[in-house]
Amino acid sequence: MSALLEVEALETCYGASQALFGISLTIAAGEMVTLLGRNGMGKTTTIKSIVGLIAPSAGTVRFRGERIDGLSADRIGRAGIGLVPEGRQIFPNLSVRENLVAWASNRSAAAEPWTLARVFEFFPGLAERQQHMGNQLSGGEQQMLAIGRVLMTNPHLLILDEATEGLAPLVRNEIWTCLTALNKAGLAILLIDKYVRTLVRIAHRHYIIERGRVHWQGSSEQLGADQALWHRYLGL
Repeated sequence: MSALLEVEALETCYGASQALFGISLTIAAGEMVTLLGRNGMGKTTTIKSIVGLIAPSAGTVRFRGERIDGLSADRIGRAGIGLVPEGRQIFPNLSVRENLVAWASNRSAAAEPWTLARVFEFFPGLAERQQHMGNQLSGGEQQMLAIGRVLMTNPHLLILDEATEGLAPLVRNEIWTCLTALNKAGLAILLIDKYVRTLVRIAHRHYIIERGRVHWQGSSEQLGADQALWHRYLGL
């Protein structure tokens, strides 16, 4: 598999306070990769630095072979990175259909792009509620809408921050099933989530971040076999 995203020696500061200290990671085309760690360890800051919501102070970010660090979030999005942010951030006063149509763009020039009909086929619950406003949806439905909205941009890489936070177990399983299907169809995925027992089943590789540094990286097989890591870095 070829490299899709390459992050090297990334450092990010909030004013005089440094949050990231040389973060390096890679994602190959077609991979599902996770960022793991306790709250406040730098996972979200890493994602925001990748997608241009925070300007890194040092290091490089390459996407599809081109440097994107220093570009605006809009330009990075148009390059083919789609973010489902923590809290979903859908438009509450737009309908499900309007939320989706507002983001429609075949940024990856896909031969079979994501369309409204295709998203509704993938998420039939959204099709049933397509005239409902965003603030009338359950948390699970909002997360499906947030994912569907990003799919409408036809990204090369899907990033999810706290992919199943606050969702009931059955809904979490539905989201994981959807992500697995998207990944098997060839979409690369980077996600933050805390349910390690599930993540070692559905993802290929993992990075554990502690105090702004990568303290461990490896495969699902390696992580699943070393539960001492779970206790040391994840508090599980």
